[in-house]
Amino acid sequence: MSREYPDWVNPWKAAEGNRSFSGTIALDRMERLAPMLSVVEGVASFEARFARDALGWATVELEVKADLPLLCQASLETYLQPVRRATVLAAVKDTDRLDELPDHYEAAKLEDGRLAFLELVQDELILAVPQVPRKPGLEAVTFSTDPGAAAPRAGADRNRPFAGLGELLKSGPDDTDQH
Repeated sequence: MSREYPDWVNPWKAAEGNRSFSGTIALDRMERLAPMLSVVEGVASFEARFARDALGWATVELEVKADLPLLCQASLETYLQPVRRATVLAAVKDTDRLDELPDHYEAAKLEDGRLAFLELVQDELILAVPQVPRKPGLEAVTFSTDPGAAAPRAGADRNRPFAGLGELLKSGPDDTDQH
């Protein structure tokens, strides 16, 4: 694991110094993300650049990258979901100032006036998890509640074990051999 960052940072001091931090965090350290993963292994890398904007907001440009092991809900196979997120956050001391926050910023969650890189990265990864994980490249599944809708054809070599049953039912009991 790369540890070129502290656990906590004061966003205003970091912004005054135009500080940058980067590193990797093991996915097994992310307690809120872990239940969403098929297997809790791997790492997330991040880069955080702090600055002050023209209005005086302490901002952090956050880039997060990871390959999340998710369970495909169609095939029930584990696959790696690539995540590449870039976000610009602004440190907000109290919730009274949230209305003043410019629209192009997301509010950064502070604990005791500090930002935790683990929490920032975990939040971005949670936001990137699809609501219904689906492995890329799977054949489309079609479903209709319309009883008159034609079923999709799989091909001429499709095995139809009950194909003759319809004819037997139409012919009735008179045409069958009764013992």
